[in-house]
Amino acid sequence: MANAKANARRFRGVVMPTASHPAIRRVRRQGHVPGIHGNKLWKSSALLIDYLHRQRPEHCQRVLDVGCGWGISGIWCAKQLGSSVTSVDADPAVFPFLDATAELNGVATRHRVARFEKITGRELAGYDMLIAADICFWDELARPVGNLINRALRAGVKHIVVADPERQPFLDMAQGCVERHCAELLPWQCRGSIEARGALLVIENA
Repeated sequence: MANAKANARRFRGVVMPTASHPAIRRVRRQGHVPGIHGNKLWKSSALLIDYLHRQRPEHCQRVLDVGCGWGISGIWCAKQLGSSVTSVDADPAVFPFLDATAELNGVATRHRVARFEKITGRELAGYDMLIAADICFWDELARPVGNLINRALRAGVKHIVVADPERQPFLDMAQGCVERHCAELLPWQCRGSIEARGALLVIENA
């Protein structure tokens, strides 16, 4: 138990395990190897969680966490907001790590394996909020992420929040959203057990 506590941090009411946590090491021993950067919890998730902690969304019953990785942002929504969460990632190998993280927090989320461009407007219409962290890490991701946001807004998703450490592909995508959708691009930092700095793209779809 002491080893488990030493390899996890509690942040805004959620347990965030490190790669050395016994539960995560157990998943690795089972042979699961994420292939699209889903090998750890990324700090932009802390930015997203901190923002939602401070700016509680009005509509959050049904949350879509895209490019979820280990899913900590969606797990936080399930635990702290009581949201029904669907976690989406192109890499099915991330979900055993997500399940281990969710179990540490006493919640569960639904899983869906899909690339951004495969998430349809009809599917998006079933959600109140779309969240994401660290999903614009390559230049070629900016367009599909921007198109996903366009579809989400047309489908009536009420809140969209995307966090990033301010990589250029994210900033390019976000600027397009500022121009088209009156989005806000907010500098953000959080302190405490996790310290992180970056930016948030926030869109309220009235």
